[in-house]
Amino acid sequence: MVTLPIPKTLDPLATKTKTMKALVYLEPGKKALQDRPIPQLAATTDAIVRVVKTTICGSDLHILKGDVSTCAPGRILGHEGIGTISEIGSGVTQFHVGDRVIISCISSCGKCDNCRKGMYSHCTTGGWILGNEIDGTQAEYVRIPHADTSLYRIPAGADEEALVLLSDILPTGFECGVLNGKVQPGGTVAIVGAGPVGLAALLTAQFYSPAEIISIDLDDNRLAVASRFGATRTINSTDGKAAEKLMAMTGGRGVDTAIEAVGVPDTFLLCQDIVTPGGTIANIGVHGKKVDLHLERLWSQNITLTTRLVDTVTLPMLLRAVQAKKVDPKRLITHHFTLDQIDEAYTAFGNAAKTNALKVIIDA
Repeated sequence: MVTLPIPKTLDPLATKTKTMKALVYLEPGKKALQDRPIPQLAATTDAIVRVVKTTICGSDLHILKGDVSTCAPGRILGHEGIGTISEIGSGVTQFHVGDRVIISCISSCGKCDNCRKGMYSHCTTGGWILGNEIDGTQAEYVRIPHADTSLYRIPAGADEEALVLLSDILPTGFECGVLNGKVQPGGTVAIVGAGPVGLAALLTAQFYSPAEIISIDLDDNRLAVASRFGATRTINSTDGKAAEKLMAMTGGRGVDTAIEAVGVPDTFLLCQDIVTPGGTIANIGVHGKKVDLHLERLWSQNITLTTRLVDTVTLPMLLRAVQAKKVDPKRLITHHFTLDQIDEAYTAFGNAAKTNALKVIIDA
């Protein structure tokens, strides 16, 4: 077999310097913007991408709290972004140097048993590795394994800022919440949590024309955003009476789909309290501690409970929907920063109750 030579980079920055700026996880509670070596190709199926825009995910905050054991100190954070391919391995056939691409938060070989089932998140040589098990996107450059099946070409004329949100948040809300929740025309949906992921579920739930989408949160500002994004009704759950209020709204019936988009015991319990017989609880939230499942009252209710790590298998479809203006993920963006300001970006994102931050965009 003839092995083609690896193309040289066409990136002028990379030819002038061998280092880049990158946000590095040091230890729980500590991170720093450092000079790091520009990544090199490690396999013929890799690509090196010059990051143009990235963002921060709640998973990054979990890492900084020390909740993600697979992320070792010294790791460059981040798993979302768009950029320009600066170098490719000889085994990459679908992309060229200079292509503008969306970086999927999930790396997939496309060949293993799990990938063939559409479970890219459980790829045997990929999955959620960016910014977790390998260096991520909160940097000027990133190495992307399995480039042919982990990158998506950006159409000419596309709003690239909006497409950053296709890396993770929009597929997460859609796949883990809407699809797993079996949202249907004329159905009733409650989304517990009006943060970025809950709002992404709200935006994409409208593909299926449910009759009611009820947004539940502690924060009136986020509930106001949910109303603007299409929630038919909202409930502030601060007083602990959210279930009682929702049951009154639905004539005691409850909802067909309860989407848990927070990841704490109280919100998981709330979903159990408001789902109707025959309904579905779709868990999106990342749970850091055990929760109670009340089978003593749900065992006879024909309830479906679903869990999922995003696969981004719907990313091409969502890209077409964004291009057709059927959904506008850019509405989730509230703040902009440069890579040099990434500490400020984390402060804004991590204190969303004070800053009203949803998604922050970082220009690398």
